[in-house]
Amino acid sequence: MKHGKYPLIITFLVPPLLLYGIFVLSPYLQAFQISTTNWLGYSATADYVGLENFATLLRDGALWNAVKNNAILLALLPVLTIGLGLFFASMLNMGGRRGTAGVVGVRGTAAYRLVYFFPQVLSVVIIALLWKEVYHPNSGLLNASLRAVGLPAPTWLGDPRTAFWAVLAVMVWANVGFYVVLFGAAMQAIPKDIYEAVMLDGASRFTTLRRITIPLLWDTVQVAWIYLAIAALDGFILIQQMTDGGPNHSSDVIGLRMYNTAFGTETKFGYASAIGVVMFFLTLSVAVLALRVTRRERIEYS
Repeated sequence: MKHGKYPLIITFLVPPLLLYGIFVLSPYLQAFQISTTNWLGYSATADYVGLENFATLLRDGALWNAVKNNAILLALLPVLTIGLGLFFASMLNMGGRRGTAGVVGVRGTAAYRLVYFFPQVLSVVIIALLWKEVYHPNSGLLNASLRAVGLPAPTWLGDPRTAFWAVLAVMVWANVGFYVVLFGAAMQAIPKDIYEAVMLDGASRFTTLRRITIPLLWDTVQVAWIYLAIAALDGFILIQQMTDGGPNHSSDVIGLRMYNTAFGTETKFGYASAIGVVMFFLTLSVAVLALRVTRRERIEYS
């Protein structure tokens, strides 16, 4: 420090920034550049085509189908996951039962937390393979249970009418446990006196959740919404492993469409990069919009 603080700052700040620029920012910039070419990925030359790839995007029916599926995920995945996460977290932390230490959760809270969080210790590939077996039309657990009670057993992942919704259910199942823990940790910071006062006033659990818990946890809910919105615009690994976008593109998403365009039979890296550029701006726009729409004045409590 005898030479001043700025040499020290430069010494420790410049190398990480250089590494970030080389390994993070540089690939983004290369993707923008490749999106204006007709590069096939393995060819030695790449001709400049300007905005032709982006014009082709507007006429690509398969891509618009993927965008539609991502839009449905964007509308449903955050709502279902956050809704279930808040409900389970409130039951585990403030289930309405009064104990010697005030308001406490339901009995067996530790065991429930373990069950809910279990999907988080599994990789996405393991989750996909696990649920493919659950959805198996002949030997799957789900269809075996339906047959046991006399109900019809659909071909969940082989029917265009059910494949997308089956994958959506797995996405919710895989994500909700993390947000149960996240919301539960945030609820621990809320003074129990507030919940005791609400119980004395005779408020129902739903009213308590809507009027007390959600406003006090809004910052956490906002962060969860953004993360889930980004996840809804992705969904690549799970869908690729479970359905590969089928049957008949019924469960296709933008990320999978980009991957198949780049590494499929046509290997159109230039066109796939254009899809990636659109996906980049779409994800950025959704994140900024979610921040602005969900912005509220912070509620302070002591």
